[in-house]
Amino acid sequence: MLRLDQASLANLAPDIQKPVYDRAGIRPGIVHIGIGAFHRGHMAVYIDDVLEKDPNWAIIGASIRRPDTRDALAPQDYLYSVSAKSGEGISTRVVGSIVDIIDASASTRALIARMAEPRIRIVSLTVTEKGYCHDPANGHLSTQHPDIVNDAIHPDAPRSVPGIIVAAAALRRAGGYGGLTVLSCDNLQGNGKIAKTTVLEFARLRDASLAEWIEANFSFPSTMVDRIVPAISDGDKQDVEQRLGLADAWPVVTEPFSQWVIEDHFAAGRPDLTAVGAQLVPDVEPFELMKLRMLNGSHSTMAYLGQLAGHRFVSDAVADETLKALVSTLMTHEVIPTLDVQDIDLFAYRDALLRRFANPALRHQLAQIAVDGSQKLPQRTVTPIRERLAHGKSIELLCLTLAGWIAYLARHVRQEGTEPADAMAARLSDAVQGEGSAGELVRKALSITEIFGDDMVNNEPVVQTVERHLACLQDEGVGAAIHKALARIDA
Repeated sequence: MLRLDQASLANLAPDIQKPVYDRAGIRPGIVHIGIGAFHRGHMAVYIDDVLEKDPNWAIIGASIRRPDTRDALAPQDYLYSVSAKSGEGISTRVVGSIVDIIDASASTRALIARMAEPRIRIVSLTVTEKGYCHDPANGHLSTQHPDIVNDAIHPDAPRSVPGIIVAAAALRRAGGYGGLTVLSCDNLQGNGKIAKTTVLEFARLRDASLAEWIEANFSFPSTMVDRIVPAISDGDKQDVEQRLGLADAWPVVTEPFSQWVIEDHFAAGRPDLTAVGAQLVPDVEPFELMKLRMLNGSHSTMAYLGQLAGHRFVSDAVADETLKALVSTLMTHEVIPTLDVQDIDLFAYRDALLRRFANPALRHQLAQIAVDGSQKLPQRTVTPIRERLAHGKSIELLCLTLAGWIAYLARHVRQEGTEPADAMAARLSDAVQGEGSAGELVRKALSITEIFGDDMVNNEPVVQTVERHLACLQDEGVGAAIHKALARIDA
């Protein structure tokens, strides 16, 4: 079958949306690090719409871990399809906003050189929580991280994201090219603040004057990004191929919904993002907390307890009335009270999330969401626990999520003999090894200060609540643990 590329666009069916601008006339203004499916289904689509009116914001993508995206898309002239699926049907478009992809897995020099070009004004990131090389418990740079240790010794050949940004900043300063906007699009509370903190702290390790220059010339706006983009299956690829009538080696499948809220603080100009549906606001934090705690927090709850209950996909988990009741009640009683978002009905947002979770067409794998829980749970679950405790409020269901995570880790290590897919896999495996009691398991897990700080393991209400849930999960199963937890809320 003919491959999707620039020449084959003319063969697309009329119902397939394709770029209406001249791709030969667009120019890169953005370098994006972490060119995975989420970026290609979210930000790259917004920029595709921007390019219809402004040709100066095309994207140069970069992968710093492996070359697979570059290898798949280079023969397609970096074109790919995005299919939005729901129970009502499917719509497909071809996206043309990416004009090059750099494989920086072996060397980051070419990437740094492109970031230092005067025409580049935004460096955006989807590198996951662990890509910032920070301590999730406090948001600061982890100076013992292997990549940071390497970059401190070899600052001109960095491996970490902070090291790469600082190296590019040094070239820009030397060339007199001015600053950049570093635009984090990862699911981190205060993602812009974490990006700024880690970049400046690494810059100070290298050159204090460079750190001062970055602080004066760069901006680090926070963002809230929202679109569910599950891992793609072979069946998805076959469906896309049938719709396109062309072979697409690296398609994206997602949901119709998309949201992008951005702090309006750009150091070197920006495209007209409001014209393509993004929201520019003075303060992203309320939106960010809403999404992190309600959507992402619910995802984590379903990922661990749902897999323990035998479910594979999010839609299966929310079709389980017991799990659905848990997620709905968790949002209602323990999450929404921690939020203050003006002009948004949080209960309507809760109901909309439950409908999105139930989308049968997405096939969003719980195992995909469960990856790197050590990096995700501090923002999604642990911080809300602290806030609830400070106000003397219930932490029953939030603690059930932690118990589910510990039980999930223990199943991996004790029953299956495998390490969890996590940036801290070795530490987590050590914590759940052996035949200890539920209480011993909980105390060992909560003693990992990089995740929980030093307060959780010393807080008896937290320890006892998580222990009670974990013992019930081990002895009676997921259904019983949820029913007992919900009964305490009702009481």
